[in-house]
Amino acid sequence: MNENADKNNTKVLSNFGWRFAERVAAQGITFIVSVVLARILSVEEFGVVSLVTIFLTLAQVFVDSGMANALIQKKDTDELDFSSVFYFNLVTCFLLYGILFLVSPLIAGFYKDPNLTPMMRVLFITVIVSGIKNIQQAYVARKLIFKKFFFSTIIGTCISAVIGITLAVMHFGAWAVILQHLSNNIIDTAILWFTVKWRPKKQFSMERLKKLFSFGWKLLVSSLINTLYDNLRDLIIGRKYTKSDLSFYNKGKQMPQILVYNINTSMNSVLLPVMSKAQNDRETVKNMMRRTIKVSSYVLLPCMLGVIAVANPLVDFIFTAKWLPMVPYIRIFCFCYALYPIHTANLNAINAIGRSDIFLKLEIAKKVVGITGLLISIRFGVLAMAYAMMITDVICTVINAYPNEGLLDYGYLEQLKDIAPNVMLSVVMMICVWLLDFLPISISWIKLLIMIPTGAAIYIALSKIFKMDSFTYLLGVLEKLGLKKNKVGRN
Repeated sequence: MNENADKNNTKVLSNFGWRFAERVAAQGITFIVSVVLARILSVEEFGVVSLVTIFLTLAQVFVDSGMANALIQKKDTDELDFSSVFYFNLVTCFLLYGILFLVSPLIAGFYKDPNLTPMMRVLFITVIVSGIKNIQQAYVARKLIFKKFFFSTIIGTCISAVIGITLAVMHFGAWAVILQHLSNNIIDTAILWFTVKWRPKKQFSMERLKKLFSFGWKLLVSSLINTLYDNLRDLIIGRKYTKSDLSFYNKGKQMPQILVYNINTSMNSVLLPVMSKAQNDRETVKNMMRRTIKVSSYVLLPCMLGVIAVANPLVDFIFTAKWLPMVPYIRIFCFCYALYPIHTANLNAINAIGRSDIFLKLEIAKKVVGITGLLISIRFGVLAMAYAMMITDVICTVINAYPNEGLLDYGYLEQLKDIAPNVMLSVVMMICVWLLDFLPISISWIKLLIMIPTGAAIYIALSKIFKMDSFTYLLGVLEKLGLKKNKVGRN
């Protein structure tokens, strides 16, 4: 049993590695471009882009969730399933774009900025493009061929980066960011279409679609609730406060989000199909979930707490002093995202064993908690809203873990016990790095050159001294993958 679990864990980490590499490369390039654009464009112009992308994010829920996840979760998915969902998605996305095109002036009127209308109508084309790409991504996840996914993403990201920076230099303002985002999706989708050889067949089954929808609609509703909740603060800040407030809030969220979403997206892409194949063996699912929580928290916690420690010189060096008001938001979001390994592993386990009904109930319960915190904090300012979210996120980790006490005999207290050593090492590292911020050094990049390597060295040294389980496990997996690669090379 344990040998099979180890094989599954190795397979998960191998595919996770490719997915993570693809996400890191793409998001790394995107982040560099966003830094360049932040230096060229004003804080207010970024606020305009943030307002526009709120509604694109909401629309993407209908493209990215539900049916595609149902294809991954179903044990015996075939060509008829994929083709039926592809045509359904395509029609849905065209209809959705038509609705968004018509309501764009109303959204612009809500924010009292008519210039938003043409921007939204152009950016919303992304919805149609994503409808085409979505099923290809599901096919990649289903077949666990994330290695093929890597190069298709990088080319689109690089070309769109050139487009965005060129337009910004030519004084296109917020349009530079919008056209960069749209071109990224179009180029990425075109390359992925030729890289992954799946093509829709001339087949369609309403009966198959209904069966998939019986699972997928709960995930769709859950994701819609989650996305509405995540963007509710942005909607309120954009309407009640200034565009600069929204820019600082969003930029503060973006830095930790890039790293965490890379790990989180990679985990979701790989864990759901692998766990789904073992859905009838609850012990195997539990072992995979447990290992995932340990390893992901071992990697993620020091990153998040490290960013908390270096936030001041990091923002000053990367974005310049005009963006320093976003430092408190970076620290708050780093704490929130540090909890994501528990969120992700618990929810993936619930989905993998086919309990999307529980998933939906959890989302409703968490949003009740979150909205309560939002309503209490809204009148005290943007920073108070962020702190309230941090508190409610802690409560939500308990809610997410609660069902797995009964489903997998792996409750919240046991999960905390598993990650406790990683937490302690990360806190010690953070304190040591934070103390270095008081060095009498005025040049930010010099301070960062001292703080970041010191933090990494402390964490690795402590891992060796205390013989951390996840550290030893990762070294073993890397060694196995290296030996496998050498064998393939000799053959």
